[in-house]
Amino acid sequence: MTLHPAFLHAPLAHRALHDIRAGRPENSRAAMEAAIAAGYGIEVDVQLSADGVAMVFHDYNLARLTGVEGAVADLCAAELAQLPLLGGDEGVPTLAEVLTLVAGRTALLVEMKDQHGAMGAGDGALERAVARDIAGYTGPLAVMSFNPHMVLALRDLAPDVARGIVTSAYDPKDADWALLPTATRDHLRKIAEYDAADCSFISHERHDLGRARVADLKSHGAAVLTWTVRSPEQERDARRVADNITFEGYLAPHPG
Repeated sequence: MTLHPAFLHAPLAHRALHDIRAGRPENSRAAMEAAIAAGYGIEVDVQLSADGVAMVFHDYNLARLTGVEGAVADLCAAELAQLPLLGGDEGVPTLAEVLTLVAGRTALLVEMKDQHGAMGAGDGALERAVARDIAGYTGPLAVMSFNPHMVLALRDLAPDVARGIVTSAYDPKDADWALLPTATRDHLRKIAEYDAADCSFISHERHDLGRARVADLKSHGAAVLTWTVRSPEQERDARRVADNITFEGYLAPHPG
């Protein structure tokens, strides 16, 4: 499925246009409305509640964003909805609620979080929940994950939705990847499942855009997004390779 042109035009607000000082926490409805008002696309994260609902929330642990210890996966959707996000006045939204809010007004990029931490094949519960929610959505929508098994699952569950792989250098010195086995990191760097998952884009780590595999995919028609750009200087460098950016911490200019 081809990536909608909207994903290659307006910059994508990372976890929506969040600004805690303005009462807009990450992945909040307020941050999404602000992104739409400012003419940006939106990137959000999803993971699963205890009762199998796709929830829009980044961290596995609730503490940083809610002040409450515990995992997202330990609470049901109704409990998460009542858990206030720090710096705002709303609880954790479901993906279904976000789809209703956005309603095709801008590009919506949905990142499925690896639910088991090993970047392997899981139980498919989040993928099925996402597929149920996005069925019939008519706005510009794409799904992606660091875990290629999840993207492969969406190929079968939602074949008409554009898919991509979130990609990285997988530096073992990075705490996010230190616990992954060397063989897993080496495999993920190859972006080997791109064709099998019938992807149309990657979202690649900004520091690693010079990688030969990125250039190879781009030369064969892949759209290249990049994460996460935090300044105009970083954006200038990233756009030498990337077709579009995921940004936060400043207001990215709109293309002319």
